[in-house]
Amino acid sequence: MDRKPGQFKDKETTLKRFHLLMLAAALAVCSLAAQAQAAEIKIGFIDADRINRESAPAERATKKLEKEFAPREQELRKMEQQIKSLQGQLEKDGLTMSETDRRNKEQELGRQTREFQRLQREFREDLNLRRNEELAALFERANKVIKQIAEAEKFDLILQEAVYRNPRIDITDKVLKALAADK
Repeated sequence: MDRKPGQFKDKETTLKRFHLLMLAAALAVCSLAAQAQAAEIKIGFIDADRINRESAPAERATKKLEKEFAPREQELRKMEQQIKSLQGQLEKDGLTMSETDRRNKEQELGRQTREFQRLQREFREDLNLRRNEELAALFERANKVIKQIAEAEKFDLILQEAVYRNPRIDITDKVLKALAADK
């Protein structure tokens, strides 16, 4: 091995510096934690998934989207039935049809299938875009309500995601009630 003189010594010095730095950081964190505990920080938690599922504005948005996209969805179902019907007709009568008729039906089936897939893809993209717009509006309203609750009840910190949370700090029900009242 090609070792340079002092190569391990530099690594040892760097490692010692790193350990000292980590020790200092740990002490700083412990100090901050002790200060925070002495200051009695008030923490709250909201479950964003519950707000998305159970809030009155989320339910209104879902109904609005269903109503808005229902005609296109019905058109896609109708088109799907036509494709299945044409496919069934081809399977049933394909052997007795002339070669030209069978080829024409197969081409028509392929054209309709491609058109259906294109329309279905556009439908999903448009629906997802509108759903994201509605969710953004919902969470904008929810954030205003959360800030109002935080200020009124003097919270220092409100979290939306956590690995673990004690149910006593969960303020999701308060947010849901406030959103229901806020039309």
